[in-house]
Amino acid sequence: MASSQGISLQQAAERRMSLPDALAAGTTAFRGAYVHVPFCRHKCHYCDFYSFVDSDGRQRAFVERAKQELEAWSPCVSAPLETLFVGGGTPTMLAPDELRDLLGAIRQAFPWKAKAEWTVEANPETVTPEIAAALVESGVTRVSMGAQTFQPRLLQALERTHDPASVGRAVGHLRSAGIGQLNLDLIYAIPGGTLAEWQDDLRRTLDLAPNHVSCYGLMYESNTPLGQRHAKGLVQGAPEELEVAMHEAACAALGTAGFEHYEISNWSRRGQRCRHNELYWRNDDWLAVGPSASGHASGLRWRNVPRLGDWLADGPWSPVQDVERLSEDGRIGEAFMMGLRLLDGMPEGRVRDLLASGAKATVRQLAIARHVEAGLLEWVEGTLRLSARGRMLASEVAVDLL
Repeated sequence: MASSQGISLQQAAERRMSLPDALAAGTTAFRGAYVHVPFCRHKCHYCDFYSFVDSDGRQRAFVERAKQELEAWSPCVSAPLETLFVGGGTPTMLAPDELRDLLGAIRQAFPWKAKAEWTVEANPETVTPEIAAALVESGVTRVSMGAQTFQPRLLQALERTHDPASVGRAVGHLRSAGIGQLNLDLIYAIPGGTLAEWQDDLRRTLDLAPNHVSCYGLMYESNTPLGQRHAKGLVQGAPEELEVAMHEAACAALGTAGFEHYEISNWSRRGQRCRHNELYWRNDDWLAVGPSASGHASGLRWRNVPRLGDWLADGPWSPVQDVERLSEDGRIGEAFMMGLRLLDGMPEGRVRDLLASGAKATVRQLAIARHVEAGLLEWVEGTLRLSARGRMLASEVAVDLL
């Protein structure tokens, strides 16, 4: 995609020696921005995001370095951005003044649409009245908070440091300050957890009246302590039938409460979808700021170096690693993988266009037919989508279409 104003990524690359030449291909109409704040109060043993407990007092240095990177990116953005997501880590670990400073720099660096969605992630124990006020004063419209579970023993199993009551307190602080949109993250299939406990988590979540809920089955990532213990047989995951029952319980409880199930793991009140995450699922373009932040530009994906020290020492552009430019066939496969996560599915015309080219077009046609016959995919009113059973086996379908 091209923009008629501003400078191209090629021109920008000439001014940032730390970014690989691969990023310098043409111009890009960015729609969103992702900013990564790596600080956490405690590193949970299941988490594979780049985050850590900072014992060196580098939060102010982080903010100043982020401001440099934002300023460097500024000429690359000509059209107003639609979404911002500040993730981590725990962005609300920053002191209120540092949070205001960072968000103010983001506001100043780029043009923004009048009703742009601004999301900041938070953990319950870090949300104070002062933090809530800083978010609202800086223009944040949406907060995504990690509740995970309301069962003390399961919080302990996850190595979460907050107590269940802190979720309600944090929600109260955010609502009193004026946050209009609130997402609560939940995790199910925690070792030792029961269906009754999960149903209680869902009830207590609904009692807090969020307008968006995300429910994720616990993942055992190989680069995490929990994943390594699981691989050695020291931790037993939830039985598959229990995990399926928990997902079905979420569908039932949230559906009854009037939530729209719009993505495999996400539910929202009507009109309250997370627009930034939809940007990811629809393969649009976004820029990335901060250590380990990932971006996408016209088929190119990259990740900033996931080491705060290296990121602080370089600049104004971040040193980059994990650069990948997908081939045409790779882009087609990714379009299927991401597009089918949305319960809206993929219009028949879009499917037909994707199957018209690519080295694996025939293989994908046969795979779609096979999964339709098996009941994992279905055609509904001219749209290809995962069936209810297919949503539980989405990775199996995605592998065949990649």
